[in-house]
Amino acid sequence: MRDLDLGNGIIVPADLLHGVTSRSGGPGGQNVNKVESKVTIEVAVDALPLPDDRKARVRERLASRINREGVLRVTSQAARSQSENRDRALDRLEELLRESLEEQTPRRKTRVPKAVKRKRIEDKKKRGETKRLRRDLE
Repeated sequence: MRDLDLGNGIIVPADLLHGVTSRSGGPGGQNVNKVESKVTIEVAVDALPLPDDRKARVRERLASRINREGVLRVTSQAARSQSENRDRALDRLEELLRESLEEQTPRRKTRVPKAVKRKRIEDKKKRGETKRLRRDLE
């Protein structure tokens, strides 16, 4: 297994990662029955070489992927080979951790322009007038 590079000089050493293999599901014939090609990579969030505030951010943003013991799990079974699935799982784990560490700029509230509101009201009045005229003809 390889180290994960999260950018900004943050490296997660390979010895913190734990890989588990198992048999993949789905079609594949004899290969599926014999070969353990599904790979699950686990890492304890508390063991990550990050400050506490960043660990909290990872826990918050990846809460659905972290179990009660605080272990983040990523699984891959798309490929037929174990090594390719391991690479995919490591890439995905690296990507998830990078994204969760990014600072998000707070959303700026925007307002609907007055001209747009005025046009909407005018259109409603026109539509109402058209309907009123139809009603009077009957």
